[in-house]
Amino acid sequence: YEHLLKKWQAKLNLIANGTLDDIWGRHFADSLQLLPIAGCAAHSWVDMGSGGGFPGLPIGIHLAESSGAIMHLIERDYRKCAFLREAARITGAAVQIHHGSVEDVVPSLNGIDIVTSRALAPLPNLVMWSLPVLKKGGTGLFLRGQAVNDELTGGVISSNFSIELVRSKTSADGRVAVVKYHP
Repeated sequence: YEHLLKKWQAKLNLIANGTLDDIWGRHFADSLQLLPIAGCAAHSWVDMGSGGGFPGLPIGIHLAESSGAIMHLIERDYRKCAFLREAARITGAAVQIHHGSVEDVVPSLNGIDIVTSRALAPLPNLVMWSLPVLKKGGTGLFLRGQAVNDELTGGVISSNFSIELVRSKTSADGRVAVVKYHP
C-alpha cells in the first residue's frame, strides 16, 4: 500500500506531499488509532471522502482478519476510486468502494456500526452527512485537527448529539471526535 501510494502520488494528489517522509506516523498510525476507540464489536464501517484511503483502507486491511467485517469507502473522484480499487486488490483489504457523494451513498448503507472521516469537511457537515448511521445507533469517529474547538462552537450541532474529544495518539494538536446520537 505504501509503495503504491507513493507511485500514484506522482500523478494524483492523494496525501499532502510534505507528509510522505512520515507516512507511517502521519497516516497509518493515525488511521489505526480508531480501532481501539471503536471496540471489537464494530464490524461494519463507512469512511466518507476516502481520497488516498485514510483512515478507511488501513482499517479495511485490519478487518480482513475478521469474518464478515467490511469497510465501505466513499469517494467522489473516479481516479481516486481507481487507486482505492488497486490498493484493495493488492492488500486484500475487506473494503467495498463506492463512487459517489457521501450525501447519496451513506443513506443507502445498512447496518453500519462506525462512520469515519479525515480532512473532508468541518465537523457539523460530517455530523449531518452521517446522520443516517448515527440515528440507527452507529458512532462517528472523526479525525480532527487543532481547529476542532472552533468547529464545535462555530457550527450548529443539535443537543441530540454527544461529542467526546479523545486526544490523538499521533498528533499533539489532534483529536478524535466521538459522536453519538441521542433521540
